[in-house]
Amino acid sequence: MIYVHLAEGFEEIEALTVVDVLRRADLSVTTISIEGTLDVVGRSGISVKADILFSEADYKDCRMIVLPGGQPGTDNLMNNEDLMQKVMEFSQEGKYLAAICAGPMIFGQLGILADKKATIYPGMESHLKQGDYKDLPVVVDGNIITSQGPATAMAFALELVGILKGSDAKKEVAKGLLFKEG
Repeated sequence: MIYVHLAEGFEEIEALTVVDVLRRADLSVTTISIEGTLDVVGRSGISVKADILFSEADYKDCRMIVLPGGQPGTDNLMNNEDLMQKVMEFSQEGKYLAAICAGPMIFGQLGILADKKATIYPGMESHLKQGDYKDLPVVVDGNIITSQGPATAMAFALELVGILKGSDAKKEVAKGLLFKEG
């Protein structure tokens, strides 16, 4: 199970591209609203109905937490203390944590990027506190996967497929999407 977290003001491209691509790879993905309602409005005003509320989520079988960017979505995610506790638990357990655009600033804020390579939306590098910034579309360092923004969402999602299902699955999904690297 992969949990993609939605908060008011999330970046729609980043969240929904990840959900779509992972589901094309037959991975179990659930969208989680951290709001009090299933309907969550993104930064571009697109309303998305999450699968479940945060209070209903069981992280025991969750393999990966995904945090889309967008503002004020990233700040809203960061202000949810229960979600931040889950992120810290995943970090301590070495479970996968993925974030895109402004989302990696959460990892920096929580201090889980020490000695880790990471990327973030250009101009936000200082938010990676103790992280080793790399100006790349997607950066993987152990259990931490980060990406730069909306235009890198497809490469980010495909990297997640590769991590969770292997390179053959990643290539197959990429081929079906007509995605060409580089």
